[in-house]
Parts: sequence; structure tokens; C-alpha cells
Amino acid sequence: MAKSQNMNAPIIRSPSSEHIKNVALRLFAERGVDGATVRDIAKAAGQKNHGAVGYHFGTKEALVREIVVDGARIIDERRQQMLDRIEAEGGPHTIRQVLEIIIYPSLALFGEDEDDCYLRFMVVLNMTHRELFTSAIGNQWNRGYQRCLSHLRRLMPPMPATIKNQRLMFVGGYIAMMLALRQTALSDTTRSHSTWPSPETLRHIALTASAIIEAPHDESYLSEPPVQLP
Repeated sequence: MAKSQNMNAPIIRSPSSEHIKNVALRLFAERGVDGATVRDIAKAAGQKNHGAVGYHFGTKEALVREIVVDGARIIDERRQQMLDRIEAEGGPHTIRQVLEIIIYPSLALFGEDEDDCYLRFMVVLNMTHRELFTSAIGNQWNRGYQRCLSHLRRLMPPMPATIKNQRLMFVGGYIAMMLALRQTALSDTTRSHSTWPSPETLRHIALTASAIIEAPHDESYLSEPPVQLP
């Protein structure tokens, strides 16, 4: 009797298909999914057969989904391990601690030569193909993030649930964009960077993200009309 396949197990790919994925990841991060064709990917990967993407992955969308899951799996497993340890110790106790659990597992996913564009790719995909982004991650590779959100809701100052949800949405976008900007800057080897390589910069991202969450909720300000243009 054949063994049932574990649908959550990572797909084992040949070195050539892994190379195609790495090249596609970089092109998608630079040009967006719509700006990089399967022909572009095959050519950049040194494949003489322009049908190499279809041969290895079936469709361009399947390739995108696999790239998403490759990184999301690693991030989610790291977050869940950190949360398991901290929760066993009675935490997390602070908003900043939770935000660091969101930030740090997203770094150095595939090794120093390959991890400088995954977050950029995810930000661009989220902006241009939101439905594909969410369906690729699904519930399977988002559990650690959802656990982090639950802790943030518990630790946030008192405010209406709708405002809490807005703050969490703002923070998620802020962290993703800042980490993507960091990757973009660090991938530019033509000049030195004084800010982005510093470990203090990552701590400052967590610090400023916590300020978004912990800012006083001012009903009177929210009810004021916005400043009018002249």
C-alpha cells in the first residue's frame, strides 16, 4: 500500500530548478511578477530551453507560490519556535518583545548570497497580487504571525477593537516595508551604508513600531476635520 504524501512537506527540487527559483525570486523582487516573463527567467538562469519554467514548475503562478512558501515556511517555523520558548517562560511580557519575534525570523532566510530580496518580493507581491499572496501563504504558514497578533492585542493599551485592528494593520505594513527597504539598500554593493547594517537599526524599527501601537488613543483628534489644502 502506498504511503500518503505529506502535503506540508517541502518539495525536493533538483539543483537546476532551485537555481531557477533563485533567479526568479530576484527578478520578481526587481520587476514585479508581471514584469518578469518565464522567458526572462529562463534566460537569466542560463537555460537554453525557454520552456524550463514550465517543465520544472508547470506554470508561472505555481513558481510564484512555491517561492512564497519557501520563505514563509522558514519564517513561520522560526516564529513558532521563539513563541513556544517565550510562552513556556511566561511571556511575552512587552510589545517590543513580540515585535522582535515578528522582525528577526524574517532575516537571513536562505544564506548570505540568496536572502537579500525575499522580503522585497513579498512586499511587491502583496501590493500587486494580494489574492495570490494571501492564498499562497494560507493558514498553514501564517500561524506564528497570528500568535504574535494575539499577544499584541493582549498587551496593547485599552482602545476600541477597530482601532486595535487598524494599528496592527499599520504596524504590519510598516515593518514589512522597512525590512524590504533595508534589503534593497544592503543589496546595493556600489556604496557603503552607515545605517542599515547596524543591529541598532533593527532595534529601532521595533521601537518605532511599538510607538505606533502604544500611541494614545485620542477620540477628539480623530473626530476633528483634516487640515484643508489651500
